[in-house]
Order: sequence, then C-alpha cells, then structure tokens
Amino acid sequence: MTLQDKLDAFKANFETKVAPPAAVAIMHNATEALIASGQADRTIGAGAVAPAFALPDAHGNIVRSDDLLARGPLVLTFYRGVWCPYCNLDLEAIEAIAEDVRAAGATLVAISPQTAPNSRKIAEANKLSFPILSDHGNEIADRFGLRFRLPDDLLALYAGFGADLTLINAEDSGTLPMPARFVIGQDGVIAYAEVSADYTRRPDPDALLPALRRLGTVPLAA
Repeated sequence: MTLQDKLDAFKANFETKVAPPAAVAIMHNATEALIASGQADRTIGAGAVAPAFALPDAHGNIVRSDDLLARGPLVLTFYRGVWCPYCNLDLEAIEAIAEDVRAAGATLVAISPQTAPNSRKIAEANKLSFPILSDHGNEIADRFGLRFRLPDDLLALYAGFGADLTLINAEDSGTLPMPARFVIGQDGVIAYAEVSADYTRRPDPDALLPALRRLGTVPLAA
C-alpha cells in the first residue's frame, strides 16, 4: 500500500465516520483557499539556495544545517505536528526509507513548529531514527515560503479536537508549514523540492531518491 493509499483510507474513515459534516466543510474550505492562493507555487524550489538554519532537537541540542551539509547531502521534511495523523503516516513512510538515505551518504531531519516534548513523544511512538527540530513560530518554514496562517474557524476546530496549536507550539501565531520535502546538495543548492498545499496529498518518500542519484550519492541499482 502506498503512502497516498494510507492517507486516503484515513481521510475517508475520518470524514465519513468521525468528523461531523460542518467540521469537514471547514477543513475543506481552508485547504481549497490555500490551494487557490498559489502559495505552494511560490515556495523555494529546485535550483535555489536553501536557507541555512540552526534549530534545537528534541533534547535541546542545536543542529546546524551547515554542519549537516559538511557531511553530505541533506534530506529535509517539514512536519505539521504530533497532532496531525496525516503527518504521522508521512513520518512513518519516511522512516521506511531512512536507511536508503543514510546509505547514500545523506542526513535526514524533520522540522516542526511543535515543542521539544511533543517531538520526543512522536519520535518514540514511531521509533524514528532521525531528529525532529523545533522551528518556533515557523521562522525557518517562512524562509522556505511554507508558513501560512490558518483561518480562525479552523484553529478553533482543531482546538476542539484537542489540538490547540497555541499549547502544542508554545506560541499564538496560528501558523503552520505546508508539508514539504527537500533534497539539498552539499553546495546548499536544492536538488529536489515537493510542497503540498493539501496536507492529505503526499507522494511516496522514495520519490526523492532519484534526486540523490543525480547528486551521485545513490548507487544506480538503488
């Protein structure tokens, strides 16, 4: 089963058996508005220099992109948070290719606006072998062009479902990153970029492996 198959199955169950129609309408309207805004088309893409970052991991250690790139290419994924089941399925799929990424000489990290305790929680639950870095206020996400503000009715709906972003992210901007994945070469140039304005639509993570191949780091048989 592909990642998208899993996402579709979760969405169908949630929207038909869990969430009331009014809630589904609020979520659909917000997604459609973000798609219509065209923001996903204005994010940093392949061929651009990736913004540098220095962010804390789930244990408070500062992780610098310059240090990571000194060791090899970087695979970077932006993650909405522990409360998002679609994102957790995504992290699970990314973990499934983590060994392939490392075998290619690359480093894999995720970036989320959530606090460190929330990152520790999901890393332990999903047995992740890569770190989730905390991007307070989505400042780095903004430099990639990914940050957007949720409509007030959607923020209230999420809070009603137990996902109060003010508490989870320890700040009240009401912003999130659009889900995204990047492959960054050691020269800092983005070799692959994938951004989704619809958080329920994501390609399989192994779609990024050809970009590592083009960087000359993945064996042709991979």
